[in-house]
Amino acid sequence: MKLPAFFIAHGSPLLALEDNEYTRFLERLGSDLGKPRGIVVFSAHWDSPQQLITVDAQHETQHDFYGFPEEMYKLTYPAPGDPALSSRISALFKDSNLCHQPIIGRGLDHGVWVILKKMFPQADIPVVALSVDSMRSPAEQYNIGRMLAPLRDEGILLIGSGGLVHNLRLLKQDDQPEPWALDFDAWIAGRLEAWDLDSLFAFEKQAPHVREAVPAYGREHFVPLFYVMGAADEGKRAQLMIQAYQYGTLSLNCWMVD
Repeated sequence: MKLPAFFIAHGSPLLALEDNEYTRFLERLGSDLGKPRGIVVFSAHWDSPQQLITVDAQHETQHDFYGFPEEMYKLTYPAPGDPALSSRISALFKDSNLCHQPIIGRGLDHGVWVILKKMFPQADIPVVALSVDSMRSPAEQYNIGRMLAPLRDEGILLIGSGGLVHNLRLLKQDDQPEPWALDFDAWIAGRLEAWDLDSLFAFEKQAPHVREAVPAYGREHFVPLFYVMGAADEGKRAQLMIQAYQYGTLSLNCWMVD
């Protein structure tokens, strides 16, 4: 069965400890999906000008954040890797002449393991992490995702982990979303549901409040959307599964594309 692909906001690392509407949604989503043969995640927290691929047989857990409760640094997600799946991805990239590089020993960053810990808490599904390049054009990012579309027919779950509204410098004490965040997410939603690539690829010029929603220092959190959209280019369907907010300027949304 062909699996859908997902853009999933990973929000604050504290999601790993929290029990709220969004974390319960992630738990249900993982249960509904069953057990895919493997999981491939484009992570906002791995930004590189070259396409990178983890090839480890076993992953360590990165605690790539600071200033959090001590309990956060004790959490682990000891998921296995899948060198054969990494090789399959490499072959697909090679077929499309995409320069790429295998990486050993990086571990899983929190953009990967925080959401997977909620979705698949047993950590028994092989995971391959992929970098994103926030400086590529949206069309290039989309095309990289399209290279991996065959994996969806092979029991592989494709995820883009990031955040459509992700402004750490404007965080609030409460979760009430800022009006500009609502406007930006609504604009993206309308274009996604219409699969309006022309508008989405020009989001930095057309979307309202784009400088607040996608600040220059945080562009890498938005671009995983384009990678997973590319993997769904054949069907061109997008469905919003949940919309929530943290601290007013972090949107917690999940988009299913197929």
